[in-house]
Amino acid sequence: MDAEDLENLLERVQRRKVTISQAVQRLRDLPFEDLGYAKIDHHRALRQGFPEVVMGQGKQAKDIAAIVRTMQRRKSNVLITRLDDRKIEQLKRFRLSVKLHPVAHAATWSAKPIRAAGKGTILVVSAGTSDIPVAEEAVVTATMMGNRVERLFDVGVAGIHRLLGNRAKLDAASVLIVVAGMEGALPSVVAGLVAKPVIAVPTSIGYGASFHGLSALLGMLNSCAAGVTVVNIDNGFGAGFAASLINRV
Repeated sequence: MDAEDLENLLERVQRRKVTISQAVQRLRDLPFEDLGYAKIDHHRALRQGFPEVVMGQGKQAKDIAAIVRTMQRRKSNVLITRLDDRKIEQLKRFRLSVKLHPVAHAATWSAKPIRAAGKGTILVVSAGTSDIPVAEEAVVTATMMGNRVERLFDVGVAGIHRLLGNRAKLDAASVLIVVAGMEGALPSVVAGLVAKPVIAVPTSIGYGASFHGLSALLGMLNSCAAGVTVVNIDNGFGAGFAASLINRV
């Protein structure tokens, strides 16, 4: 349930289209519903503007399916992250009617058309093609949260002319998510070109001394460009969520 749903319910009670007891029944499991192995936060959309997100990593496919069905009954939009290829194949057998996003390792389901909430465009930029899965997680997240999202992939600093050739896209965006592995230099370059918030996402892509993304993380945290905010390694979801909140202001 989100704010719009609650307002509609209260208006129907006021117009006597719904009885008080029916409304109480509808609100009975707020703010959460206990499934035994999971406590689903039905109040999340009221507090934060987006329903609870299901992290697929570490969960069994049958438990994910049960959580999704519970949210579907409540007409909550669903976003599942961190699904490996094996788990995606397992979920197909449960016939959940979810839309699969294999590159982003995610799945989504919408109870109703996504309502536009963002005021501008979020541009998701990736340094290399190896960074695209994390970038796509950010794209899926921001899209589900009601934003116009554009992509600009494979424009890393090893060929900086690729980035500079897309200057108009950079300038048109309201918020930029910049995803990079290796030494993590791209967010600094982008932030030096635009007067917009830049959310940097380090990825675990790189050779041994990259320490599974730690080098990129430290490089982004030490950026000399102003306006760079950094999320955790491979956290495309966190970047997409934060960019969405910024884009609503």
